[in-house]
Amino acid sequence: MLQKRILGKTGLAVSEIGLGGLFISSYGTERATAREVIRRARELGINYIDTAPGYADSESVLGEALREIDADFIISTKLGYQPEPFQPRNREFLRQAFHRSLQNLHRDSVDMLMIHEPDRPDVCDWWEDREHCRGPVLEVLKELRDEGRCRHIGVGGTTAYEMTSVVASGHFEVLLTAFQYSLLWREAEHGLLDEAGRQRMGIVCGSPLQQGALARLYRNDVMDHPAPWLSAPRRRQMLRLYELVQDLKMPLPELAIRFILSNRAVSCVLTGVRTLAELESSVAAAAAGPLSGEILAELRRIYEMVPFRPYLEPLGLPFKS
Repeated sequence: MLQKRILGKTGLAVSEIGLGGLFISSYGTERATAREVIRRARELGINYIDTAPGYADSESVLGEALREIDADFIISTKLGYQPEPFQPRNREFLRQAFHRSLQNLHRDSVDMLMIHEPDRPDVCDWWEDREHCRGPVLEVLKELRDEGRCRHIGVGGTTAYEMTSVVASGHFEVLLTAFQYSLLWREAEHGLLDEAGRQRMGIVCGSPLQQGALARLYRNDVMDHPAPWLSAPRRRQMLRLYELVQDLKMPLPELAIRFILSNRAVSCVLTGVRTLAELESSVAAAAAGPLSGEILAELRRIYEMVPFRPYLEPLGLPFKS
C-alpha cells in the first residue's frame, strides 16, 4: 500500500505517487482505458490527481470517471491556456474559465487550484507587477479560496530559476515543478526547492522520467549510434547511469521514482501513465522505499558529471530506442 506524506502547510495527506492528468486524455489513451487507470489508481492507494484545462480533454475524462467511481480523490487543476484566446489579466474571464473547469470535472469545488506556468511570461503574461507577483489572477485565486470553491492555491511550472521568485512571494501553498528535478536534471536544487521549504509549501514533482528520457535504456541514440544533438558529456553520463542500472538490476524508471521520493521534502511524485501496467510499476517503485545512501551518493557523482544542461539540449529529449 502506498504511503502518504503531508503536503506542506495545506495539511493534506497525499499519496507518494499521484496521477498526472496529461496522459489521462486524448494525448495519451482512450477514454475507456483512462477510466480503468483512474479506478485502479484508487485501488492502489493513490489519492491525488493533477489535471489542467491545457491537457486536452483531461478534465472532462476525469470528471466522467469520478461520476462512476466512489472515491474521495484530492483534485488539483489549474488556470491557464484554455479557453482560447486566454486572457490572463481579465478577472471575469478567469472566473469563467474556472467555472468551465468545474463543469468538466462535475464538481462544485476542487482541493487545489494552481496558476499554470506563472514563471513564463513569454507563454502567459500573468503579472501587472512581476517582481512581487501581483495581478488579477492572484486576487481571483484568493477570492475563490475564500468562497470555498478551492481549498488551497498553488503554482505549477517548468523553470527552476524564474519560479523561485514566484515561490518567494509567499502567496502560495503548493509548488508543482516539472523537468527540473530528476536523476540527471537537478536545476531545482539551486534555490527552488529550498525556497519552497522556507515557505512551508507542499512540493509535487512532475515528469520523474523526463517525459520518457528515463523510461528505458536507449540503445540506439545513446549506446550504439549517438544522436546528433546528444553532447559528448551527456552521453558519457548516461552510459555511466546505464551501467549502474545494470549493476543494481533495477529498472531505470524505478530508480528514477525512488530517487525523488528519497527526498523527504517532496510530498508527491506525479506519474504520467497511459496503461495499467505503467501505473502498477510506478506504484511498485514507490512501495520499494527510498534508495540507500550508497546508491544516492553514486547518483550524485553521476549527476555531477553534467550538472547543468549543455547548450541547446532539447527540453524533451527525442530519444529513439
